Amino acid sequence: PESVASVNAYLGAFPIAKALEEGADIVLTGRVVDSAVTLGACIHEFGWTRSDHDQLAGGSLAGHILECGPQATGGNLTDWELAEGSYFDIGYPIAEISSNGCFVCTKPEGSGGLVTTSTVGEQMLYEIGDPQAYVLPDVVCDFSEVSFQQLAADRVQISGARGYPAPAEYKVSATWADGFRGGQVLLFYGFEADRKARRFAEVALERARARLSQSKLEDFSETCIELVGDESYYGSRRQVRDSREVMLKIAARHSDSKALNILFREIIGMALGGPPGLTGFAGGRPKPSPVVRLFSFTHPKDAIEVVVRCGDQQWIVKDHVPGEVFNLAAIERPAEPTAPAEDRERVEIPLIRLAFGRSGDKGDKANIGIVAREPGYLPWIWAALTEQAVADCFSHFLQGKVERFYLPGSNSINFLLHEVLGGGGIASLRNDPQGKAYAQILLDYPIPVPRTLVEKL
Repeated sequence: PESVASVNAYLGAFPIAKALEEGADIVLTGRVVDSAVTLGACIHEFGWTRSDHDQLAGGSLAGHILECGPQATGGNLTDWELAEGSYFDIGYPIAEISSNGCFVCTKPEGSGGLVTTSTVGEQMLYEIGDPQAYVLPDVVCDFSEVSFQQLAADRVQISGARGYPAPAEYKVSATWADGFRGGQVLLFYGFEADRKARRFAEVALERARARLSQSKLEDFSETCIELVGDESYYGSRRQVRDSREVMLKIAARHSDSKALNILFREIIGMALGGPPGLTGFAGGRPKPSPVVRLFSFTHPKDAIEVVVRCGDQQWIVKDHVPGEVFNLAAIERPAEPTAPAEDRERVEIPLIRLAFGRSGDKGDKANIGIVAREPGYLPWIWAALTEQAVADCFSHFLQGKVERFYLPGSNSINFLLHEVLGGGGIASLRNDPQGKAYAQILLDYPIPVPRTLVEKL
């Protein structure tokens, strides 16, 4: 970008380990990948080197499981009823890590929540892309053969992570200012509330555009009308029509904050000159907010100096091993699940009866991880959930492609949806700018299975 608000390289774990080696009790870092705070402790404790790829991958996976706290102990769990009774004091996860990189995930005794193969399985798939090329500054991880074993209540053993040489570049994230955004939330009740809300929003935008023209301001660069209550997030698979109760959000983006204030005034003005049933709970007129966009790129490690300071001393950490190169093309992909037999009577059931799901974001991409409840369910899921099927499911949002990856070790699938979040993060105008609920949408997808299987379920 022409102007940059901030720029940070994502550093790794070896500088953290160096600080611990020199006697630090507490390590303060700049921007590091989330898993590095766990991996740094492992490197220090076990003496792992940069060539211990499998161990580094295991320590990184432990950090990945821990990084979102109680998401690994029942938070955001598909089968949420299993944890709802102990949300009040849900415990944070603990990883008991061995020198070979395998570990046991548990939680403090007496705390709420639970640790099962499903809680950690969902979390492993959270916010990843290619599970055989999860790129970190210290190692490239392969999670495709990772398996989970329930040893006892709230104790799950996790093993099978593999690693490849680290990349020669750091990922760098730059932020830049891109104008302003803003929106307002209103409620509509009564007959045809959804139609009334949409018409209200359309006219408010029409009136605002007329005022922009009068003020010699350009049109909005982007607008967004979203309803909560009419299942619009389900796209062509929505089932609710003529909803009697909806929440309306009108949002827009513009290079000049004045344009958004014009929109807010027109929304307020429409309250007395629009459809009936309008109400709301608010503390005054909203204000425009700056739009900060993300721009990511890579930069050679040897061109960035990493300095560790402890007391009056400091050390420069060389974070690149010359000669070791990660080769994505050399990765051996697992064979796809065996196609199910075609000579059986089929009935459709929602995916949630066959699988768990967890979704998240990386910039303008979203991932949806699907974990089969039983290994035998996976062929039916794989046959129905093609890349095209997922693309069709999210066609009302999707601007890019969909990639599908198979993880045989955990009987799971990971989908990566490109350009699907409207810019992602705080640059997006969406109600779900980070794809956090995308798994819930996909879990409603109909999967054809044999009638005999449904009877067993």
